[in-house]
Amino acid sequence: MTNSGPVSAVNAIVDGPVLEVTLNRPKANAIDAATSRELSAVFARFRDDPALRVAIFTAAGDRFFSAGWDLNAAAAGEEFEADYGEGGFGGFGELPGLRKPVICAVNGMAVGGGFEIVLAADLVVAVEGSRFWLPEASLGIVADSASVRLPRMLPPVVANEVLYAGRRIDAAEALRWGLVNAVVGSDQLLAEARALAERVVQAAPLSVAAVIEIGARTGHLPLPDAFEFLRSGNLDSYEAMLASEDSEEGPRAFAEGRSPRWQGC
Repeated sequence: MTNSGPVSAVNAIVDGPVLEVTLNRPKANAIDAATSRELSAVFARFRDDPALRVAIFTAAGDRFFSAGWDLNAAAAGEEFEADYGEGGFGGFGELPGLRKPVICAVNGMAVGGGFEIVLAADLVVAVEGSRFWLPEASLGIVADSASVRLPRMLPPVVANEVLYAGRRIDAAEALRWGLVNAVVGSDQLLAEARALAERVVQAAPLSVAAVIEIGARTGHLPLPDAFEFLRSGNLDSYEAMLASEDSEEGPRAFAEGRSPRWQGC
């Protein structure tokens, strides 16, 4: 592994096709607008680098994954709707054109915007002591992206209790609701996330991009409309996958009893 730059609030390390991003803002890994813009720049480079296949997003320390929006910055005058960068708050949840998976490795409490970052991830591993909640309504603001995502992920009454009644979800409950893929001990967190990343890397890159695009573009549609859109020719990643050499390489490798050699084209 090699560090991509000097130590800062956002540390990015490349390990082959995997980018590991660590948020490091003691004591609670809260995120101000400048840090969010830095994260956006890191994830934009991840999006645009064809050699990178999957990102792992974690945080330093063993108590907070992220306390969300930096309220000290807010008290100093930073506005709730500040410029958080191309990818929105946390760097990747609203990043245009991102067709690569992000794995969140949650090392502690994910509060407010920290929870929203987790909800934006494609895959999530959490330590046993993790907790998730949204205090925004009690602060006179709204967890806006969570208000969009969470009702699609939880039963409405549960989502409502989290969004405006302050319900806290621990790691075990998050696993039951399908908000995380696995709950592990703190000493296993990064190993589990890296193992999950390796499984993603074994898949064809164009196939992964196509699945992500299909979900993003059709998830809100009724089933007949989703299938109609799928066949419309308007899904670039899906069409690229269908026309790719990799779509022939996979069946050929299976028939020959060998591992496929993906070209990404």
